Amino acid sequence: MEQTGQSGSRVESDVAPHAATADEVLAYLTRHPGILADHPDLVSLLTPPEHRHGAGVVDMQQFMLQRLQADVARLKGQQRALISTSRSNLTSQTRIHAAVLALLGATSFEQLIQTVTTDLAVLLDVDVVTLCVESDTGPLPRPPLPGVQLLPPGEVDRLLGQGKDSLLEDEVRGDPALFGSGAGLVHSEALLRLSIGSHAPAGILALGSRKPHKFKAGQGTELLCFLAQALEITIFQWLDIEA
Repeated sequence: MEQTGQSGSRVESDVAPHAATADEVLAYLTRHPGILADHPDLVSLLTPPEHRHGAGVVDMQQFMLQRLQADVARLKGQQRALISTSRSNLTSQTRIHAAVLALLGATSFEQLIQTVTTDLAVLLDVDVVTLCVESDTGPLPRPPLPGVQLLPPGEVDRLLGQGKDSLLEDEVRGDPALFGSGAGLVHSEALLRLSIGSHAPAGILALGSRKPHKFKAGQGTELLCFLAQALEITIFQWLDIEA
């Protein structure tokens, strides 16, 4: 250890750094009884006492065992959650891929609409799928095809929000304007914007489920938006709409 003398020069000091004694450590721990809770990593560094009998003896081995058991249980819980999420994501990806292949396999525009409004419900494990399109022809006429719902102009932006591509909601009552006669089955929904072209009306691919938490805010929408984009391209090609 160095000290500065009166002349400003450094001189060596013979004073060794103070090492805490066992009594000082014990006194500190007594004043701070929660130190193991604040610094649980210390438990793995301590030498546990052997099992002994006698008044006032604390079984640190039992304490450490309980701590380790809690850590193992927590890690197993995280592992199960991760595996469950991975399996769910893989299942969703498989379903979306099958749905896109079904769209590509349509041999006519009518079959494409039928695939959307019937087959996709089975492929995506939902209860109702409809194709909603804005119409500016005055009072809304009867939908031309089953599963196709007509919306007033501007309704897509009102429902989804300006510039937003999707809306997921849980614990809802299905809107007949979106889901038609199947609205009573809907307790959670995914609404996906369809932008087919600047010369085509705005639309929504509406997915409804009887499960209240099938779709919910904060859920990832990448796969669902991919499905909507695939449908946009397919409709665009069948109708030969100007971009």
